[in-house]
Amino acid sequence: MITSIVVAIDGSGASDRALLMACGIAKQFGASLQITHTPRDETVVYAAEAISGFYVGPNMAHQDQLREAAVQLGEKAHAVATAEGIKSVEVHIGHGDPAHDVLDRAEAVGAELVVTGRRGLGNLSALVLGSTSQQISRLAKCACLTVP
Repeated sequence: MITSIVVAIDGSGASDRALLMACGIAKQFGASLQITHTPRDETVVYAAEAISGFYVGPNMAHQDQLREAAVQLGEKAHAVATAEGIKSVEVHIGHGDPAHDVLDRAEAVGAELVVTGRRGLGNLSALVLGSTSQQISRLAKCACLTVP
């Protein structure tokens, strides 16, 4: 039985699909949903552009603005989950490495499932270190679902 799900978001289309998949599973099992986002310069600039509808460029990426864009992305995801009928939703804004942040959150809440998008907004280091979803799948202590 699945009682707790962690879903990672980054503002990409893949993470939007992962969120909807996680909502569907949470609704089916009556599970709580933990939405987590770890802001990074390149992902938050993209997310801020998507939310605002205009080009903000990389110069926008300052700590306060990163945090505000991350909060807005979390609020948008929370609204989606609520609209999908999920009763227990919590948003977590992390820091540092996204894969480890997601894994730490999953362990902290005793999640039975972690849901991620397959192709998010990761940076060039993903070519060397592996993508966030690959790292999560490799290191997780619970089931993982990667959504294309």
